[in-house]
Amino acid sequence: MELASGEDECLCQSEKYCVDRPIYTQEYLQEHLHLRKKEPTSFVNKVAHSCRCTARKAKSQLYSFLPILKWLPRYPVKEYLIGDVISGLSTGVMQLPQGLAYALLAAVPPVFGLYSSFYPVFLYTFFGTSRHVSIGTFAVISLMIGGVAVRIAPDERFDIVEANVTNSTELLKKIDARDAMRVRVAVAITLLSGLIQLCLGILRFGFVAIYLTEPLVRGFTTAAAVHVFTSQLKYLLGINTKRYSGPLAVIYSLIAVLSNITETNIATLIIGIICMVLLLGAKEVNDRFKKKLPVPIPMEIIVVIISTGVSAGLSLEKSYDVNVVGKIPTGFQPPDLPDVNLFSAVFVDAVAIAVVGFSMTISMAKIFALKHGYAVSGNQELIALGLCNSVGSFFQTFAVTCSMSRSLVQESTGGNTQIAGLLSSFMVLLVILVIGSLFEPLPQTALAAIVMVNLKGMFKQFADIPHLWRTSKLELAIWVVSFVASVSLGLDYGLLVAVAFAIITVIYRTQSSQYRILGQVPNTDVYCDIEEYEEVKEYPGIKIFQANTSLYFANSDLYVTALRKKTGIDPGAILIAKKKAQKRRAKVMKKSANNERRAVLKLTNDIEMAVKHELMNDDPALDSGHVKNGSADRNLHNSTSEELEYFMSPVINTHSVILDFTPVNFIDSVGAKTLKSIIKEYKEIGVDILISGCNGVVVRDLTRLNFFDTSIGRDLLFHSIHDAVLHCWCRASSLALASSEEQVLSSDTPSQI
Repeated sequence: MELASGEDECLCQSEKYCVDRPIYTQEYLQEHLHLRKKEPTSFVNKVAHSCRCTARKAKSQLYSFLPILKWLPRYPVKEYLIGDVISGLSTGVMQLPQGLAYALLAAVPPVFGLYSSFYPVFLYTFFGTSRHVSIGTFAVISLMIGGVAVRIAPDERFDIVEANVTNSTELLKKIDARDAMRVRVAVAITLLSGLIQLCLGILRFGFVAIYLTEPLVRGFTTAAAVHVFTSQLKYLLGINTKRYSGPLAVIYSLIAVLSNITETNIATLIIGIICMVLLLGAKEVNDRFKKKLPVPIPMEIIVVIISTGVSAGLSLEKSYDVNVVGKIPTGFQPPDLPDVNLFSAVFVDAVAIAVVGFSMTISMAKIFALKHGYAVSGNQELIALGLCNSVGSFFQTFAVTCSMSRSLVQESTGGNTQIAGLLSSFMVLLVILVIGSLFEPLPQTALAAIVMVNLKGMFKQFADIPHLWRTSKLELAIWVVSFVASVSLGLDYGLLVAVAFAIITVIYRTQSSQYRILGQVPNTDVYCDIEEYEEVKEYPGIKIFQANTSLYFANSDLYVTALRKKTGIDPGAILIAKKKAQKRRAKVMKKSANNERRAVLKLTNDIEMAVKHELMNDDPALDSGHVKNGSADRNLHNSTSEELEYFMSPVINTHSVILDFTPVNFIDSVGAKTLKSIIKEYKEIGVDILISGCNGVVVRDLTRLNFFDTSIGRDLLFHSIHDAVLHCWCRASSLALASSEEQVLSSDTPSQI
């Protein structure tokens, strides 16, 4: 076998390397490595070991369940206390107006927003692992709860007509009954979502958030911002319209607002616009001068206080028909058991709320943990959120999660531990117990302005579209599908569609993987894509094929097709060409043999007639027969050689194909059968298949699937690509040397006459 002269230097280096060190095959490693002895443990012993209680184990479990026991005794008062106090006061100032505003999104009276800003925040201090997230009401979760509450308890069920805007006792009773029903729905879905989170945390399912990829969450929250903004338009304009939920709720809400635009309350609109201008201006100042300001300007609470004072002083409700918050009872309500009969009606929504709430919290918690150098536990965060929601539901709270805006304020104002959240909950407690009734004249348009301005950060996520267009079209598709589905179908069904699409993209990626032919970087054992680098060269007679995916039922056919295309070797086509050529040659040879037999008979019959014999040799008919036979032989030779040259030209110079299994993480039964078929087909045309970089898990899978047998041994497995290349090169060199020796011996043998 001859090797390309251009590769002499590289091959010499390889030959030296081949001699200097052994080639690491699977068999070689098995001979020199010994498995560690592991005593088999029965299931009973495993259960007994897991249930065994020791003081150290009990202490570890207690610290894991109550993280406050671990960090509070070590709390550095002098270093952290001032920052936590300032951060807690700043966050508490935001908790109050946002709790009132997000209660409108949840379709419950405002006081329940205050309850949701106290109980869960207080509980998270003891069970949470993040030091900087601010737990409480959040626009997306509140809107999802409000959609369920409106769906189960619509106005029509209580015979409430929005056009009938009177203060009659009968209408007030109907509104109270509707609100009470919606509170029951919100509390039920909160308890169920909390139990779901709690169970997932106990069962160590904290990894479920990884299936909500960042583009999916950002597209979903942007769609939620559109829903929230649309739902607040009627409060900003002072229009009484029906609240919609479910598919196309955004479209219906916009149509309802635009069809009643002539009924806009000018006083309400002016107050709302002034509040929005003040809030946007304060946010701009806070963003621009955040390094110079000791604490952000608490414009939200300032807007609430000013608008409440103006509304009370000018009697806006009576004089200008401005809708206000209304009655805010002082003190807490007694704990009550949620209505478990509603579980069946809200189960799907509870799952969505539980997963979305956890994903928002854990994503923000990981960002702050990475920035400040501590660890958060996904499972414990699930338990903490589950306890916040399930326990809080007995005190009429609705589901909570991490708020991005409040968390950023809590972290930027010097918050160091969960003490900041605890102090913010005490501020809300003060409002609930003492001064809650003072906010009864607060215009609803001011709360709508607070909600809309807080959506600014979510609307900025539209900038993801050009960024993802440049970086990853597939992630852009996930973002767009998540956004469009959530806007058109509603947040619950939109989330399901988005998750399903994200899973489909994973399948698509495995079926559209990258296939490469690798070559060697000269004088190294590094192998790269030959189409990407000019310096990379292939070994003569060796093809190295790599696919950046695992081999299983979904892509096994694609793997075989790509292998044939990239290597230029199609065993099926080559075998068919061989069979056709052999049949054609046999047919022509048979015809030629018949002609020769007839010619011999003629010569035998006329052997006595020398002249006739000479004439027969010069017979035109016989000559034409010989010509035909010669032309047939030539046609046979030309046809066969042309056909074999067309189909077998890639094989002529290729004796080995190396499959790089470094990127392969697993292989199933279909993949193992496909691999066996590849080895068999290529062996029939004289091409050896070798496998390199096969990790231990894949080897165990192949062993378990009975891949290795008498015809396929472990000697085709190599530790690295370079080991497989050296093996192929050494074997090819030895075969070439043996072939040349045979030719020399045959040339030295005297021919017999």
